[in-house]
Amino acid sequence: MTTTTAPAPAVDAAPPTPRPGVARALLHNRLALAALVFLTVIIVCAVFAPLIAPADPNAQNLLGRLRPPAWQTGGSTAHLLGTDQLGRDLLSRIIYGTRVSLLVGAGAALLAGTIGTIAGLASGYFGGWTDRIVMRVADVQLAFPAILLALAVVGFVGSGLWYVIVVLGITGWVSYARVVRSEVLSLRSRDFVTEAHAIGVGHVTIMRRHLLPNVLAPLATIGTLHIAAAIVAEASLSYLGLGVPKETVTWGGMLADGQLYLGTSWWIAVFPGLALMLTSLAINITGDALRDVADPKAYRR
Repeated sequence: MTTTTAPAPAVDAAPPTPRPGVARALLHNRLALAALVFLTVIIVCAVFAPLIAPADPNAQNLLGRLRPPAWQTGGSTAHLLGTDQLGRDLLSRIIYGTRVSLLVGAGAALLAGTIGTIAGLASGYFGGWTDRIVMRVADVQLAFPAILLALAVVGFVGSGLWYVIVVLGITGWVSYARVVRSEVLSLRSRDFVTEAHAIGVGHVTIMRRHLLPNVLAPLATIGTLHIAAAIVAEASLSYLGLGVPKETVTWGGMLADGQLYLGTSWWIAVFPGLALMLTSLAINITGDALRDVADPKAYRR
C-alpha cells in the first residue's frame, strides 16, 4: 500500500509594507514640513495682500526715500523692511509681488502640463509617426535654452502678465511629455489596456480613464518643480524689463530697481531676492518630498 505524503502547508509571505499617505509622509519630513508652512504663508500673503500689506505698494513719499529697515539706525516701525528710492514701503511691495510670482508659476505649470500630457499620451500610446513627430519637435525645442527662447518670444509678441504665462507654458512642456511618454510605453502592453481594446473601448477613453490616472504622480512632481522654475524665469524677464509691465509689482522688477543702490541701500534688492530664493527653495523641497512619496523604493524595510 502506497502512502502519500501530505503537502507541506504553504508559508505565507510577509505582507508588503504599506506605503504611507502623502500627508503622513510629509509630516515625518521636517524639512518638507517647514517648506509647506512657508509656502502656506506665501499663498496667504498673495490671496490677502490688500489686508496684510501695511501700505499701498505704489504710494510714493520722496521725503521718506531710502529709509533702512526698522532695526537699523534711522529706520522706522512704519516701514519694517525700509523704503526704496521713491519712498515706497518695501514690505508691502514684497507682499504684493507674491501675487504675480505665484500666478505666473501656477499658470505656466498648468499650461505646460496640459500640453505635455496630451503630447506624451499620444506619443507613447500611438507610437509610429506620432511618436517620431512629437519627439523630434521636443528635440528641436531642447536645442534652444529655455530662457533665450522665452526672451525671443516675449520680445516679439510684447510684454504682459498673460504673455509671460503663455510663453513659459509653451517653452516648458517637453519635460512633461517625455515623462508621460515613458510611463505610457510601459503601460500600453499591460493586461488592463489589452482587455479594454478587446471589448472595443475607444483610444481617447483608454488614454483618459486607464493611462492618465497612472501618470498623475510623476506629473505632480514635475509640476511642482516647474512652478519654481517659472517663478525664477518670470523674475529674470521682469529684471530685464521684458516681463510684466513696470507698474505691476514684481520681485524681478524690484531687483532691477535696487541694483544701483546695493552699495548704499542694500535692502532694496536683498529682501526681494531673499523672497524669490526662499520661495523657489521651498517649492523645490516640496517637489522632492512628493517625488519620494511617489517612489515605492523609498519605503522599503
